[in-house]
Amino acid sequence: MDADVTESAGTPADPDDSATGGNRTPDHTGAGEGKGEDQGPEGSPTAGPGEEHVSEGEGSEGSPEGDSEGAPGGETRSGSEGAPGDETRSGLGSGPGGETRSGSGSGPTPGRAPNGAGPTLDIVVKRKRHWVRWTALGASFAVLVAAGAGWWLYKKLDGNIRTDTSAAAELKAYEKERPSAVVHDAQNILLIGSDSRAGDNRKYGHDDGGSQRSDTTILLHLAADRKSATAMSLPRDLMVHIPECHKPDKTVSKPQFAQFNWAFEFGGTACTIRTVEKMTGIRVDHHMVVDFNGFKSMVDAVDGVEICLKEPIDDSAAHLKLSAGRQKLDGEQALGYVRARKSIGNGSDTARMDRQQQFLGALVNKVQSNGVLLNPTRLYPVLDAATKALTTDPGLDSLKDLYDLVRGMRDVPTDKVQFLTVPRKPYTANRNRDELVQPAADKLFKQLREDEPVAVVPADQLKDEDGKSVDVNDGSGPTPTPTYSGNNAATDLCKQ
Repeated sequence: MDADVTESAGTPADPDDSATGGNRTPDHTGAGEGKGEDQGPEGSPTAGPGEEHVSEGEGSEGSPEGDSEGAPGGETRSGSEGAPGDETRSGLGSGPGGETRSGSGSGPTPGRAPNGAGPTLDIVVKRKRHWVRWTALGASFAVLVAAGAGWWLYKKLDGNIRTDTSAAAELKAYEKERPSAVVHDAQNILLIGSDSRAGDNRKYGHDDGGSQRSDTTILLHLAADRKSATAMSLPRDLMVHIPECHKPDKTVSKPQFAQFNWAFEFGGTACTIRTVEKMTGIRVDHHMVVDFNGFKSMVDAVDGVEICLKEPIDDSAAHLKLSAGRQKLDGEQALGYVRARKSIGNGSDTARMDRQQQFLGALVNKVQSNGVLLNPTRLYPVLDAATKALTTDPGLDSLKDLYDLVRGMRDVPTDKVQFLTVPRKPYTANRNRDELVQPAADKLFKQLREDEPVAVVPADQLKDEDGKSVDVNDGSGPTPTPTYSGNNAATDLCKQ
């Protein structure tokens, strides 16, 4: 035991105080006495709940002055630390079991809030822990729900996409005849608008035995650096060499020189792809087939597209009636507008392709300018409509594949999203058909195949010395980049 310890048992706590829960007041008789005495009303001030009365005292031998704890069993110690429990301390205060303590320091009574106010600290801590636990649980539940919802939406969109496995098998069978890719990371995607009149498309025309032809075909070239995109339209009446193809009835068609959209009727997507590759020498990496209703849904998903009309349109065959001037077209109207032929312009398929390109440019501009690609709440309806409309090859048949494709195009400036039609002219044997203009067409194919730049300008800016329109600049002009008549997604149709 320490040297400064007496044999006195100390003064026990007053039974009355213990019974009533009253406070005990120590006898301030100075340091060194071995017991503490209870004081009456005229003694030292009675300590309130949680308060301590402290007087100066000498530290006991062997302990740092002012830093000794009172010992049980009547040990006399000086120190500054608070005694356990709800006791009142002074220079000679009673400790548990009658111990006497002296000291100059005091600390907050353990188990009680400072100054004795409010609930005890352990209750506060428990409540805080309880609140934190429930908050963490709620946050975890919210994250779990969000993750589950996100996964459900992903699977729903992913399940919308249809895969064209038959085309993949057909192309694999003719792999040795197909051209090789020239530039790594450049992408060539064939977009085919189906002219099928089956199912919901019956109202757009007669279904002659389930046959279908490609209504619109566009070869989309994405530059390897993803800084430009060029969409080249192929006229459906263009006369081309169609290779032998497997028909749906398992027979094989013979090679023939016929109008382009017959390839789709003969052998579907695979036959169309092989025809394009044979004509251009460009390797088609992927393909997408879009039907009428899918196109309508995508336009509706972006809340319509604005165009400007120089003249009113009334075309019963296209289910379209519009006034002149600025018009915002919904999906049904947009479909009629891009399909209308006899009631707009000169009634040619060439004029219709120009109109389709302008509308697609306006659609791209609408998607980018309204931040659809960066806004999940606006992007979901577009993705839902697009995935329901698409039939793709196995390389693009998942939402991740499509997202990677769209993400690569997201930062392409709208003025670098270009639309043009392959150089063509009326076919000499039949003025109702088209044929390629050479060598302009082959020059364009070479530029795209080798991922070289091309430029487009409005048709009226491509004039020869006699004022006649030409399809292509051979590169001898002020710019070495081959230039074709066309437009880009930044073009305002109402300012032309």
